[in-house]
Amino acid sequence: MRRAKITRKTAETEISVEINLDGTGTYDNQTGVGFFDHMLDQLSRHSLIDMTVRAKGDLHIDDHHTVEDTGIALGQALTEALGDKKGIRRYGECHLPMDDAQVRAALDLSGRSYLVWNMDFAAPKIGTFDTELVREFFQALATHGGITLHVDQLHGFNAHHVAEAGFKAVARALRLAVETDPRKADAIPSTKGAL
Repeated sequence: MRRAKITRKTAETEISVEINLDGTGTYDNQTGVGFFDHMLDQLSRHSLIDMTVRAKGDLHIDDHHTVEDTGIALGQALTEALGDKKGIRRYGECHLPMDDAQVRAALDLSGRSYLVWNMDFAAPKIGTFDTELVREFFQALATHGGITLHVDQLHGFNAHHVAEAGFKAVARALRLAVETDPRKADAIPSTKGAL
């Protein structure tokens, strides 16, 4: 079963993440940060990864620690659920249009963490949510998930659309990458024999 549950507690946050890679995109995400919950819902729904997130953070300071630590815990859960990565497709990509926005995401579940980020938000906030936290989330996810992740904004001026297109594009790329490859379900997808 490709499932994982991670709990993370620090002086700043208390996070619980539960995922099922072979799910249907069922989600129940409650972080106390409304826009972020909406983005996590999109990540789950479009990756078809069942996801339950509970986060309590120092929101009286700002949303930063809650968003970043959720990314850390989600990356750790992904790593645990993938195990030795036998049989996965490993790579995924998506060009995702959303109204004025188009975002391209490409990723490799290589075990080598790297983020290339070319997103430009026209506004510093979406409601009360700092747009710079979108990058913080994906940096934490890539680092702790062992993901080489490229996210590129091709078009877009509405910050909400750009952010949502980014989450959906990564979700669709992740969906492809974690799927079992029916032609090589018994093999590690690397000439090294390990990822």
